[in-house]
Amino acid sequence: MTPNLNLKDMSKKQLEKLLKEVQGALSKIEEKEKKEALKAAQQTVAKFGFSLEELTGSAPAPKRAKKAPPKSPGAPKYANPENPKETWTGKGRKPNWYNAAIEAGATPESLEI
Repeated sequence: MTPNLNLKDMSKKQLEKLLKEVQGALSKIEEKEKKEALKAAQQTVAKFGFSLEELTGSAPAPKRAKKAPPKSPGAPKYANPENPKETWTGKGRKPNWYNAAIEAGATPESLEI
């Protein structure tokens, strides 16, 4: 067991650090217990010749995939001749300035950066 902590004497940063450590430890214990429970359930139903999927009618829970990093916008390919700060990558919906320039007789090549 850990030594007796006096929470009243701890600073806010110390308490926050302790809280994170406790939450991390609880999370690890919960994952361990889930794995043990799943293993025990699988062993129990296997004794009767079944699998958990057969009894529950579902596939096992998929492992959580890591989130993909957010996509960065593409490099600009076209610029507004009247305001070079307005750019467009050439993908997605055409901006109004691009449509207006094309209608005024500009070519897409003339708008390229």
